[in-house]
Amino acid sequence: MSKALSGVRILDFTHVQSGPTCTQLLAWLGADVIKVERPGEGDATRGQLRDIPGVDSLYFTMLNHNKRSVTLNTKKPKGKQVLESLIKQCDVLVENFAPGAMERMGLSWEHIHKLNPKMIVASVKGFGPGRYEDCKVYENVAQCAGGAASTTGFEDGPPVVSGAQIGDSGTGLHLALGILAALYQRTHSGRGQKVLAPMQDAVLNLCRVKLRDQQRLERTGSLHEYPQYPDGKFGEAVPRAGNASGGGQPGWILRCKGWETDPNAYIYFITQAAVWPAVCKVIGEEGWITDEAYATPQARLLHLKPIFARIEQWTMTKTKFEAMEILNEFDIPCGPILSMKEIAEDPWLRKSGTVVEVEHPTRGKHLTVGNPIKLSDSPTEVLRAPLLGEHTDEVLRELGYSAEDLELLRAEGAI
Repeated sequence: MSKALSGVRILDFTHVQSGPTCTQLLAWLGADVIKVERPGEGDATRGQLRDIPGVDSLYFTMLNHNKRSVTLNTKKPKGKQVLESLIKQCDVLVENFAPGAMERMGLSWEHIHKLNPKMIVASVKGFGPGRYEDCKVYENVAQCAGGAASTTGFEDGPPVVSGAQIGDSGTGLHLALGILAALYQRTHSGRGQKVLAPMQDAVLNLCRVKLRDQQRLERTGSLHEYPQYPDGKFGEAVPRAGNASGGGQPGWILRCKGWETDPNAYIYFITQAAVWPAVCKVIGEEGWITDEAYATPQARLLHLKPIFARIEQWTMTKTKFEAMEILNEFDIPCGPILSMKEIAEDPWLRKSGTVVEVEHPTRGKHLTVGNPIKLSDSPTEVLRAPLLGEHTDEVLRELGYSAEDLELLRAEGAI
């Protein structure tokens, strides 16, 4: 079978996480992604957080599968010529440099568009146009500026950033969607365009329910599904809600059997209105089904803390997996708190290709995350990340460079 993006060639000027997340996803979907790196150095993450001396780090290998690596010194005249040849023959250029870096390299939108009017130039930046647009941004800064940190954590504690990389990887996913839209529009217009995904914007998009709650709070003065209710202790901004679900169905994280020694012996439990009678029967509180204090969702909002305390008495008698089996029989929404060790060893995630084992020439076998998007006509094969400059000769030969040309380029230090 052909791949969904077969025939699309991506010029990958990205590094660290936000950009590589985007280009790796496009590579998984079948695009030919050519990663341009500095000779002798490459992507900074090759050497960051190493667990094996002298070997590309997991940080790099897990973000750069299915790509080809070309080393190119664009400060050399012949290196600049090679780059312009690549621009002329690629469909998309993706970059996540600091603001103004592309222009300082002589790669303004106008120059790129002149070389290739069909080229799509896609960029990750920290902020969109405005007072902060020239600021450099990293993962946790994006989470803070996008509203995630201020609404995460418990009400009596400080703002907390998420373990999920919603700033970097979240923005990369948004950028990939923008690129696909621009590629589709090009089939009608014949023109390339600029695609911008600011990290602040991407985080806010993932926090939209909190912007919803801000408006509700301003109108009503309280948020009934938050743990602060019914005490009524609300300020002017959406507060931190602990483990509340953020939706219309109250939920909380509860201890399970073994919690004293296992930091992840917990389960997320949702008291969905449709299965409330089943919840009552499971925990042995059948009287709550008809009790006016508990019989309706609105009434239960006044008693969520004691309700979850009682449910927790039941969950603490079961392991999280035992509780899952029982609760699923009654269609009660729940989920185990899985550790990274449990996820890494989950046979079903291996079978689905969500967790993949890859062989690397210097690292050996290692686990990585597979493509989260499953296409029935375009199955993903996860290939190892490239060594630094591994495909330089191969790519340049495709551009028409001869063996003699490659020798001259090396002599100049361009590759």
